[in-house]
Amino acid sequence: MSDSAPQSPAKPAAASPHDLPAVDSLIVGVLGGTGEQGRGLAHRWSLAGQQVIVGSRSAERAETAAAELGHGVRGLGNAACAAASDVVVVAVPFDGHRELLESLVAELSGKVVVDCANPLGFDKQGAYALAVDEGSAAQQAAAVLTESRVVGAFHHISAVLLLDEVVDRVETDVLVVGDDREATDLVQALANRIPGMRGVYAGRLRNAHQVEAMTANLISINRRYKAHAGLRVTDL
Repeated sequence: MSDSAPQSPAKPAAASPHDLPAVDSLIVGVLGGTGEQGRGLAHRWSLAGQQVIVGSRSAERAETAAAELGHGVRGLGNAACAAASDVVVVAVPFDGHRELLESLVAELSGKVVVDCANPLGFDKQGAYALAVDEGSAAQQAAAVLTESRVVGAFHHISAVLLLDEVVDRVETDVLVVGDDREATDLVQALANRIPGMRGVYAGRLRNAHQVEAMTANLISINRRYKAHAGLRVTDL
């Protein structure tokens, strides 16, 4: 009999933050898919082979946008788009944000909802962040969609670059915030589907305000330098 003390079983290695789920089979719905940002994201995902549905208040407008995008993109009214998608991206102007979400509570129940609304105002001095009662647009979405898994992401992506057929790679990082780690991993993986893009976890949903507000800074940079600047996080 050995005199040595029994050894405790080895602990499993911690999962790497770079290990992300496979998302290529998911259907991605884009509410506001007839606007520039929504069309741009739909365009890039469809080029990557993702199944994409664009949604609009008008099903006819959504169908027209989908036909223009091609690559198998479908167009539906907002409610039908939300119901038919596995993951739903909210790419609508902030002034219609709450109203749209309140109309789709049932269709979005249980789903990952990716909010990329930017609450911004504009005056003679340029863009500035608006105060939101809930703290941010993403937190407003979470307050309305209590049965959904809300994630904030895709706030800083240039719609011009997304829609430019000459641009093969959109070289930028996407800051992803949320309280559900499985959901944020999934959204990071969706960002990674677009060549040049990288999803980076950036904290809990309570941090969405800073991310959304930073869009005003990027608009100022782009106007000053006539550019389409994005963000890169170093040392990852």
